[in-house]
Amino acid sequence: MIDLKCQPLTAEAFAQFGDVIEVNGPPHKLINAGKCGRHHDLARLDFRGGRAGISLFNAEIRSLPYILDLMERHPDGSQAFIPMAHVPFLVTVAPDEGDRPGTPLAFMTRAGQGINLHRGIWHGVLTPLHLPGLFAVVDQIGDSANLDEVSLDPPFRVVP
Repeated sequence: MIDLKCQPLTAEAFAQFGDVIEVNGPPHKLINAGKCGRHHDLARLDFRGGRAGISLFNAEIRSLPYILDLMERHPDGSQAFIPMAHVPFLVTVAPDEGDRPGTPLAFMTRAGQGINLHRGIWHGVLTPLHLPGLFAVVDQIGDSANLDEVSLDPPFRVVP
């Protein structure tokens, strides 16, 4: 088994895989009579066919070290994960190498960060590390299967 060390999630480190969704700096504009800051257009949603939908995922809590043995991708749409609680979570992604995941990377979000995985990006399953494991998810809703899965052999062990 290969150890995979977590790194902090930053927009720069994550750019080839997707977008970091977070409040970073002043709002783009004030709305609601100046009582609300709008942090505008934080993720590139991209759908081939179908439509955008919002779902709630309630995932089982995991812990570190975490065994990464399955990766998936969604060829027809991006997928955004926004935690419904102010807690960090684990994100695993990998570049594509011949229609299979290459060597994965592990990122630890900060409380208040979400992610948007670009269309076709290999990623691990939703991996909350704290209760509740509730996430708002924005992704493609349509008739296509929109899922490729690959078991990793050997698996990776994600460590802090």
